[in-house]
Amino acid sequence: MSSTQNAVLPEEQVAAAGTDPVDRWYRVVWSSKKARVGVVVVAIYVLVALLAPVIAPYGPTDGSFTPLTGPSAQHLLGTNVAGVDVFSQVIYGSRVSLLVGLLGGLLATAIALLIGMVSGYAEGTVVDDVLTFLTNTALVIPVLPLIITLVAYSDTRGIPLIVGVIAFTSWAGAARSKRAQIITLRNRDFVTAAKFSGDGTFRIIFSEILPNMTSLVAAAFVGAATGAIGAEAGLAVLGLGSSDSVSWGTILYQADAAGAISQGLFVWVFVPGLVLAILITSMAFINFGIDLLSNPHLRED
Repeated sequence: MSSTQNAVLPEEQVAAAGTDPVDRWYRVVWSSKKARVGVVVVAIYVLVALLAPVIAPYGPTDGSFTPLTGPSAQHLLGTNVAGVDVFSQVIYGSRVSLLVGLLGGLLATAIALLIGMVSGYAEGTVVDDVLTFLTNTALVIPVLPLIITLVAYSDTRGIPLIVGVIAFTSWAGAARSKRAQIITLRNRDFVTAAKFSGDGTFRIIFSEILPNMTSLVAAAFVGAATGAIGAEAGLAVLGLGSSDSVSWGTILYQADAAGAISQGLFVWVFVPGLVLAILITSMAFINFGIDLLSNPHLRED
């Protein structure tokens, strides 16, 4: 069996083993030390985001304190130029990053699935030619300049816009991979049986073929969510972030604008960058575990 076939049949192997798929997936992912670390760290971030009003000592926009003070017992990370507690902003900033990652990852994955799977199932037809042309066009467009242009010329810069722009510019690569995967599955016996039973195209794609690609879809989602988190932070650092929310990127932008490094307020820059890097690294670790589902040859036992 080829490596491509191995990569698209983890769910069939689970069924053949006669075990509960959810339990089996959990055990395989948890068998990776990196994935365990990633899951635990991301879970901590989610708890911090959910309990932000309890953990943060002050509100993220409470500017009633002395500006530009260093770390102290009252303000663990000091205050910014507006007199806002930086530690509280870091805690609340986890909400924006996780929300953008979740929504951006879901939307980008949904677009990639719809275009890639329909294109692959209709290989050789006009539908496939049109969707492949759209995918190839999206792949050659410079993503970063396009994102900056779309956000910079928008009247509002809220989270919905940022999520939409990130998803709109990041689906093409995943769509191409999904097209290749569905081509290897569309001539299987269970698909042929569904055709003879009179099932429609979309039912065959999303009810018969998609369940055999779930682990690969999960890997695509984690990758898209990671990219969305990084893209949101990058836009915010450039001053193109949401104007009505506090994120780690906006904290870094404010620190740079206020000259935090030159004033010796290193913690104002270091901590937001560190928590962002830890989150992105943890999500990359989770993908190591998901890769074990997609490719059994990577499993240690």
